[in-house]
Amino acid sequence: MKFGCAVNCIDGRTQIPVIEWMRNNANVDFVDMITEPGIVRLFESEETFEKILEKVIVSVKNHGSDFIAVVAHHDCAGNPVGKKEQIEQLKMSVEMLKRRIENAVVVGLWINENLEVEVVIELR
Repeated sequence: MKFGCAVNCIDGRTQIPVIEWMRNNANVDFVDMITEPGIVRLFESEETFEKILEKVIVSVKNHGSDFIAVVAHHDCAGNPVGKKEQIEQLKMSVEMLKRRIENAVVVGLWINENLEVEVVIELR
């Protein structure tokens, strides 16, 4: 059984598309899901970033997750800013996680208005 980890919004519309995408593209069987409303905006604070990082490390250490997806999405109630700003937050979030978890692939995923997954950034 291979695990991956998704740092995702709580919005239920994003869960299944992310899990399916990770199963098909990251060769994982299960996805540990870390959720908060508008999660990519939380990376802007060192304190909230550290709390998210602690949870990701549990997935990495205990489940061997070596593929981590960070997710932002269209029509986010928890981060009601435009796509351009969310994409910038998403890129920053991926870069921050990659610096701290060097042995993992970290990708930034955008869920569009049709609930389709788009890869924004991938750091190996």
